[in-house]
Amino acid sequence: MSGVWAHHRIVAAPRRWRAVAARLAASGHAVYGIWRSQIGRPRDELNAILRWPEGTTAAEAEAALLAGIEDVAAAASETMHPTLRPTDEAPPARQGNYAFRWFATPEAHWDEFLELSAAAWPGFEQAYDSEVIGLWRLSGARTGPAGDEATGTAFAGVRSLLLTRRPNLAMWERSKLPANRAEAEVRAKLSRRYDLCEWTSVFTTTLLTARDAEDTARWT
Repeated sequence: MSGVWAHHRIVAAPRRWRAVAARLAASGHAVYGIWRSQIGRPRDELNAILRWPEGTTAAEAEAALLAGIEDVAAAASETMHPTLRPTDEAPPARQGNYAFRWFATPEAHWDEFLELSAAAWPGFEQAYDSEVIGLWRLSGARTGPAGDEATGTAFAGVRSLLLTRRPNLAMWERSKLPANRAEAEVRAKLSRRYDLCEWTSVFTTTLLTARDAEDTARWT
């Protein structure tokens, strides 16, 4: 895949997150997905992933995305590239519980980190009706005020973003508690990966650009 991926964290003015999200979706840019906060982030914060032309910087992507969009209080953007997934540009379409997990991993452990991910994902997806959307390696330069994920910059090595989908929050809990040997083996691989990193942080969201169902719950 050619081009640049970027993660954008956008803080809308109070109670204006839905209007801002609608304008982002209609911006004409290559939107991969727009998510709203579920657990762990403020109500009026949006997370968006977009595709941009090769060579686009985080600052250029952010300026282009937000041009002419009102009610944006703050933003932070970062370019990144996919590793094991995604393997194409097809955006996620199903509603669910989407977890944004950030890692800071020493360079010496990065290859094992990827190997453990590849080995664990098939069992994870089969056992929990879940999907690994993508694992991106962050490029480094970022814009805007530091969010929680930026704390990983304090550590040398590789920063990455893992995006996973579960059908609901109940399955989030279920996926942490293995019920049989096969699930325990998956959890062991993921636990090893967890222990390889210097820092990690996670929050959950729901997909505003889902095609099958709108999430109308008041999570935050």
